[in-house]
Amino acid sequence: MSAGLFVRAAEEDAPTIAPATELFSRVLPAERVDEFVLELIPSPDGKDVYEVESQDGKLVVRGNTGVAIASGLNWYLKEKCNSQVSMNHNQISLPNPLPLVENKVRVETPFEYRYLFNYCTYGYSMPWWDWEKWEEMIDYMAFMGVNMPLAMIGQEAVWQEVYRELGMTDEQLDKFFVGPAHLPWGWMGNIDGLGGPLPQDWISQRAELQKKILARMRSLGMKPVLQAFTGHVPVELKEIYPEAEITQIHDWAGIPGTMFLSPTDPLFTRIGTLFIEKQTEMFGTDHLYDADCFIEVDPPSKDPAYLSEVSKTVYDSMVAADPEAIWVLQGWFFFFRSEFWQPEQGRAFVGGVPKDKIIVLDLYGEKNTTWDKTESFFGQPWIWNVICNQDQKVNMSGHLAKMQTNFQTAYQSEIEKNLRGVGTIPEGVGYNPIVQDFIYELAWNQSEKDLEKWVSDYGKRRYGTEDERAGETWQRLLSSVYGRTRTDWGPLITTPTLQIFGKPKEDIRHVRKNVRITEENPFGQDYDVYELYEASQILLSMADDLQEVETYRFDLTNVHRELIYGLSYLVIDDLTQAYLSGEPARLKAAGDQLLGLLDDLEAVTGSHEMFLLGKWLEDAQSWATTEEEKAYYNWNARTIVSIWQPWKNGGLRDYASKQWNGMFSGYYKPRWELLIQMLEKNLEEGTDFDAGAFNQAVREVDFAWTHAQDEYPSKPTTDPVEEARRIQKKYQKYFLKK
Repeated sequence: MSAGLFVRAAEEDAPTIAPATELFSRVLPAERVDEFVLELIPSPDGKDVYEVESQDGKLVVRGNTGVAIASGLNWYLKEKCNSQVSMNHNQISLPNPLPLVENKVRVETPFEYRYLFNYCTYGYSMPWWDWEKWEEMIDYMAFMGVNMPLAMIGQEAVWQEVYRELGMTDEQLDKFFVGPAHLPWGWMGNIDGLGGPLPQDWISQRAELQKKILARMRSLGMKPVLQAFTGHVPVELKEIYPEAEITQIHDWAGIPGTMFLSPTDPLFTRIGTLFIEKQTEMFGTDHLYDADCFIEVDPPSKDPAYLSEVSKTVYDSMVAADPEAIWVLQGWFFFFRSEFWQPEQGRAFVGGVPKDKIIVLDLYGEKNTTWDKTESFFGQPWIWNVICNQDQKVNMSGHLAKMQTNFQTAYQSEIEKNLRGVGTIPEGVGYNPIVQDFIYELAWNQSEKDLEKWVSDYGKRRYGTEDERAGETWQRLLSSVYGRTRTDWGPLITTPTLQIFGKPKEDIRHVRKNVRITEENPFGQDYDVYELYEASQILLSMADDLQEVETYRFDLTNVHRELIYGLSYLVIDDLTQAYLSGEPARLKAAGDQLLGLLDDLEAVTGSHEMFLLGKWLEDAQSWATTEEEKAYYNWNARTIVSIWQPWKNGGLRDYASKQWNGMFSGYYKPRWELLIQMLEKNLEEGTDFDAGAFNQAVREVDFAWTHAQDEYPSKPTTDPVEEARRIQKKYQKYFLKK
């Protein structure tokens, strides 16, 4: 606790307010903390509240929890100090003296819950995070007002105790637990054993990390959501309990289905109760438990009576161990498996749980809302969320206007009924911080925003400047990349192929879309590339003043990566047309152009730590205690961002593809070189392209890369300003309207 930070609190309130004082001391400039006073106040209705006012030359921040107090400070930093706390960098510039708050500001949130995280976040973004990184994230969460985070780390240690007590051996569990970056899909019951076995050191270290994470979250007033039993069991359990009703569910993404213990079997309640008991012994509880029995797979029966019995038993297994248990349910399956989950099935399933003892998460609020197609989740409490990012796609996207419209519709219709919260459920974090900032502001201010003004103010706060160019940059980003919803699974970083561009197609798994390059749409993108170019020019024009500002350096990298990646469809079309024309010289020129684009993307992404494959691999290997483990973590970290399934002919390859330095040079470019060589040989010999042979050859290359041990830079090797200037000069010709 900082000696300079003044706290007004009774002795019995010290455990509540002390974590907030420590947070202030971590985030604020050390020489300024004595200008702040913290106080604890009660909440009139159980929901969070904060107050901010100036008194005697100091800034007084009050709240009923550490989260509320941090949210009050966040309001002051944004509104009075032109500063920003962000997911990837903080930009805090405190004027001297502190700006006055002339009239006390008091804000109460109407939302009991502010949710964060997706199971997949723990695989695509956070598998290698250490305590230092988690501490930064929890601080950010407090500033945003998050009080209901999904907290999944460390549960393998619990499962070890449960299954050992049920008679299973460690060798059998080795076949059940999946690899570190693939753990979320094991938790969700999609896969067994893939990427395993887990080292025991990993299991032990993660359990200790989870204890620190939960202690910090709780100290700030957060209520973490822990795991509950879903029915997913090891196949060997059938050998120990041959009479148990254990069946294999249908496959997932080409992987054989896992084993499902029917909730109607007495063993289900025994395991579910035992798991929560042992989890509580190890990690404590806040009585919130996530259990998604059928997140992307269907139950074995559509019978409403059966589905009602299933949900009742799942809930009863929680209550047997924790009478205060509340079931947190991801509502994704109502959308993703909508053909199965008709109103009769949904009503029976949700209705099997007592009123107010289940909270349903509506995941896809920015595009495919579910609450309005399920009678508001059949009368149970629910939380409005956005996903925004699938698979931690490295791109700039998030339709802010659509988010605002969909939120307002839900809020105005449901806030007096069963809408209990707001949140974000990104599968990956870090590349579109504006989305999280926008959504969590709704926790405290539900009014409809003038988006052009909001993003303009956001840009100025982000860089700590009053320069109007910062605002104009973000207005142009709003009218380009932040006017689209989808997260691009573009052709440059998926398995190379030539396409006869036709009717666009996109499904909910973001299968790569085909486009037609035309005079009206010269880039084939779903946003205005010319507008993005204008944004990039304005952003770069501020470099002399802002080049040392970390948020600016990140954005300069991100914008210019997005800008030249926007040429992907165009350069592949050029390659396609060159091949179809049968002109070797034209094909070589088009191939050189494409490979040059990959080289430039490699250089641009080398200018910031968040775009480095080498950092991802280094972080993964930091968990190793032996050389053997180091190689294992390296392999697992490579696999999840490339072929996903660790075999040559898997069906999810490139699903989590990353626009990272190291990926462009080491993974994507060799594939395109292989394709171009085969095309050149076809023209030379007058033969047809053999897609099957190429596909098999590229799969060999991909598989070998996941097992390689070569290193990539883990620190930036280029400068974002220099790269941006070079890119602007080289590619200007593409972005000048004809």
